[in-house]
Amino acid sequence: MAGVMNRRLDVDALRALVAIEKHGGVTRAAEILGLSQSAVSHKIRRLETSLDCEILTRKANAQMFTTAGQDLLGYARRILGIHDEAVLSLSKSTLQGKIALGMTEDTTCTDLSRILGRFRRLYPEVSVRTQVRMSLVLQELLSQGALDAAIIQVFQHEVRPADLLLFRETLHWVKSRDLVLSNGKPVPFLSFDENCFYRRWGIDVGQDEDTVLETVFECSSAAGIIAGVTAGLGVALLSHRYLLPDMEIVDNHFPKPPDLAYVVRRARNSRNSALETLVREIEAEVKRYGALQIAV
Repeated sequence: MAGVMNRRLDVDALRALVAIEKHGGVTRAAEILGLSQSAVSHKIRRLETSLDCEILTRKANAQMFTTAGQDLLGYARRILGIHDEAVLSLSKSTLQGKIALGMTEDTTCTDLSRILGRFRRLYPEVSVRTQVRMSLVLQELLSQGALDAAIIQVFQHEVRPADLLLFRETLHWVKSRDLVLSNGKPVPFLSFDENCFYRRWGIDVGQDEDTVLETVFECSSAAGIIAGVTAGLGVALLSHRYLLPDMEIVDNHFPKPPDLAYVVRRARNSRNSALETLVREIEAEVKRYGALQIAV
């Protein structure tokens, strides 16, 4: 029992462990954490020695983590969440105010939701009102001063110097493997509504390239577009995370889509101390773990 009680879980080692899982290996985790590969490997070996078990699988073509490693990952995420929240809670000053925040539907399913939940617990005197809209609508609300900030999706080349970059994604033309595209005929196009900048780009480029897109299905949700593609109704523009095994990428048939970026964008001339505190916490999370995770 004394031996067990003397064991310790180093917070920095747990952070390295989570980074390895999130970024797919020791090398990339080291880059994100600003450490050498050997330093990260050393932290994991110390954990293994302390716990007297293997955490990483060191066999070719095997799962990255052992069963014990997977179990430890679950504890690590919970420990780090409580640790970081405690540090913020004990070092925070009294903060009051209101934040009008915009988010896209995609970003409600990311680490941002967890960060916002923690922010509300830490700063109960701050009122956060969130609107979920499409990116172009949120940008218009920002320009009108109706929002203090928005978490939006833009093309990579449209990222502004003042934006806080959260993560990047690729955009693809996709269709069902069963759908055959006929030469010389309009391409059946599945799209979000007219406020979707994918749609506007696709139609504009299609006209420039003599590709005729015929909108046959319009839906405001990604789930509807995915269902339409799977059913073979037509071609759609979808980000990488939405691709399914029975979908076929057909980028070679169309102009290559620009890469995507998710950013935090503030309203012009915004002076809001509560908002700046929230943005700093999001930025700290990005620096600590790298790009935020997004789920389907």
